[in-house]
Amino acid sequence: MARVLKEHHIWLIAGSGTNDTRRTVELTSEAARLGADGALVVTPYYSRPSQEGLFRHFESVAQSAELPIIIYNVPSRTAVDIRIETLDRLAHLSGLVGIKDASGDPTRVSTMALYFGDRFTQLSGHDRSMLAFMTTGGDGAISVVSNVAPMLTAAMIGAVRKSAYLEARRINAHLFPLIEALELESNPCPIKFALHCARGYSPAVRLPLVEVTEGTAARVRAAVAEIDTLAIDTSLVAERSLVPLSA
Repeated sequence: MARVLKEHHIWLIAGSGTNDTRRTVELTSEAARLGADGALVVTPYYSRPSQEGLFRHFESVAQSAELPIIIYNVPSRTAVDIRIETLDRLAHLSGLVGIKDASGDPTRVSTMALYFGDRFTQLSGHDRSMLAFMTTGGDGAISVVSNVAPMLTAAMIGAVRKSAYLEARRINAHLFPLIEALELESNPCPIKFALHCARGYSPAVRLPLVEVTEGTAARVRAAVAEIDTLAIDTSLVAERSLVPLSA
């Protein structure tokens, strides 16, 4: 897969984070061996480490990895929130290039910029607040809705970069019914069903996850049916606007 993606100039970012530092290092090294361009490393879940524990975890991964590392902060799933002061310390370490922030708090973007400026790439990981994230200084997104609507999502981000804020709002308003539908049940169940509707992929998930209910399916199906009805200026689509990555 890595070879095929490289031929098409597409980045492969491997999810290699666990709640065990040693295992995370092993998986990140394996991702590098298999040809990944970077690694997305989630904050350790369930164990709820302290801020010092979080720092040492990511420090260990960065020191061992041969890949650029994106920190993934998603408090709703991990029960731990990495503080900006901790990120500021991590931003000085070689190999840690950015953060995917799924906290849903776009005010963090401006605060993070004050702390570490351009030393860290800031990526939205929360579609509902993606527009606000971008307009307050975000660099891009690792997005759920972009799996179904990549051009629209990239165009919205490109519009913000070109200060075309009214156009960005128009695109976001069109995306929003689908974004809402994709949040009705636990990810990735709704997005897998959306891809089933759009491209015929299997909606199957593994236990303990189950396929979406009929009510959710109806909402997703209706939103997917409308997603390609908005005309956009394709010149707004910023190159690699979804996952900017540098070593």
